[in-house]
Amino acid sequence: MLLKFLNLEIKSFFRGTSLGINLTMKILRFIAILYFMGCLVGVAFLVFMYVKNEMHQDPLKVVSTLLLLGWVTDLAIKYLWQEIPTQNIKPFLTLNIKKSTLVNYLLVKTFLSALSWLNSLFFITFSGIALFYGYNPIGILSWLIGISALFYLNSFINIFLNSTEKVAIAAAIIVAIVSALGYYHIIPILSYSETAFYSLYEKPYFALIPVILFMIIWFFCFKYIQKEFYLDQGLEAKKLIGKTENIAFLNKYGVIGTFISNDIKMLKRNKVTRGILFGSFMFLFYGLLMYTSKAYKTPAMTMFMGLFVTGGFQFLFGQRVPAFDSSYYPLMMTLNVPYKEYLKAKWWLMNIVTGVSIILASVYTYFGWEIYVTFFAAGLYNIGVNSQFTLWSGAFNKTQIDLNSKEKRFGQKNSFNLKSMLLMIPKMLLPMAVFAGAKSLFGITAGVISIAILGLIGFLLREKIFEIIVKHYKKEKYSTLEAFKNKD
Repeated sequence: MLLKFLNLEIKSFFRGTSLGINLTMKILRFIAILYFMGCLVGVAFLVFMYVKNEMHQDPLKVVSTLLLLGWVTDLAIKYLWQEIPTQNIKPFLTLNIKKSTLVNYLLVKTFLSALSWLNSLFFITFSGIALFYGYNPIGILSWLIGISALFYLNSFINIFLNSTEKVAIAAAIIVAIVSALGYYHIIPILSYSETAFYSLYEKPYFALIPVILFMIIWFFCFKYIQKEFYLDQGLEAKKLIGKTENIAFLNKYGVIGTFISNDIKMLKRNKVTRGILFGSFMFLFYGLLMYTSKAYKTPAMTMFMGLFVTGGFQFLFGQRVPAFDSSYYPLMMTLNVPYKEYLKAKWWLMNIVTGVSIILASVYTYFGWEIYVTFFAAGLYNIGVNSQFTLWSGAFNKTQIDLNSKEKRFGQKNSFNLKSMLLMIPKMLLPMAVFAGAKSLFGITAGVISIAILGLIGFLLREKIFEIIVKHYKKEKYSTLEAFKNKD
C-alpha cells in the first residue's frame, strides 16, 4: 500500500497544471539538497580533523557535548519549515482504506522530507571517519543509532507542537529557561549533554533508550492523528469566533490609516503573519554573529548585519505585498482602491517597525559605538531606500499566501523571479560597497554619513519613486490576478 501511495504522488506531480514550474522548482531544490549534502559531509570531516589535530581532544566527546544544542536547533528548524503532509491524504478518507494505514503513511512521509534526513549525512560521515581512526565499531554503531533515533524523533514532536500554539510557546519557554541556566553556569547543560550522548558509545546497550522512546512517541503520535483524522475535524482550518476591533487613532489619517489598521489586524490574527512578526524579532539577534565569526567584523559585513537587524520585518513583510492580500486581491481590484495609498500604507507600516528596530538595536552599543552607529545608518538606509525597493520587488511576487494555512514554506513555486533578484543589488550590495569604501578611505564617520545621505535622498525622492512603483504594480496587475486565481 505504501508503494501505491508513492506511485500516486508521482502521478499527481506529472499530471498537475503547473508541471513546468513544479519541475523547475524540483530541479532547483534538488541542486540545493545536493549542495547541503556536500556541505554536511565536508563539515563532518573538517570538525573531526580540527578537533583531533588542532584542539587535541576526542572528536566524539566534543560533538557529544554540542549534540543537545544541535537537537534543539533541529527541532526549531522543523517547527518553522517542515510541513505536515495532511492535505494530500484527505481524498483517501472516503475510500475503503484502513485509517491506520493512512496514518502510518502520513508518519512515514515525514521522513521523506530533506529536513528529516539531511542531518544524518553528518552523523554517518562522522561515524565513518571515527571507524577509520580506530574507534570501537559496536560503540560507534550504537552511538549512530541512538543519535539518529533522537533526531528523527523531532518529526513527531513537531506534529504535537503544531497542534496548538500554546504547546509551542510552552516548549519555547522551557528551552529559553534551560538555555539561560546553562549560559549562566547554574546548570552544566553541556556537561550533561556530553555524559548522555557519549554513554551511547561507551555503553552500547544505552542505544535502546532512544530507540524505545522513538517507538513510544510514534505510538502516541499515531493515536493522536488517528483521533483527529476526519474530513470535518483535524484536517480543516479551525473556525474561530469573529472579532471586531477598531484602532481609532488611525482613522484621522484617512485611507492610509484604514489600510494600516487592516494590516495590523491581519498581523495579529493569522498564524502565518504572526510567524512573520516572530521572524522579524529574531532578526534583531542577527548581529550576535559577531561573537562567532571574524568575517562579520569587516565593514561590509557589519553593514550587512545592520541591514538585517533593523530591516527584518521589512524584508519578510514587504516583499510579500500584495501576496498577503491574495485571497481578496481580485475583489479589491474591482473597487476604486487608490493604488498609491494602498502601497504607502504598507510603506509607513514597514518604516514604523524599522524605526522601533533601530531603537531596540541600541543594545549593540555593548559591542561599541561604532557598531551601533553603523546599524543606525543601515536603519536610515532601510527607511529611505530599501523600503521602496522592497515594495517594488513585491510587484513581481505572485505567490499565493493562505493565511489560514499551517504551511511553513517561506517561498513557493512562483516566488523566484529574476527581477526581484536584481533589486537585491541596490538593497544590499550598494550600501555594503559604499560603507566599506568610505570607511576604509575616510573613517567610520564618513561611512556612516554616506549611508545616511543615501537614505535621506531616497526619502526625499519617495514620491517620484512611488510613481514608478505604482506603474510597475499596474503593469503586473493582470498576471498577478491570474496567479492568485490559479489555485495550482
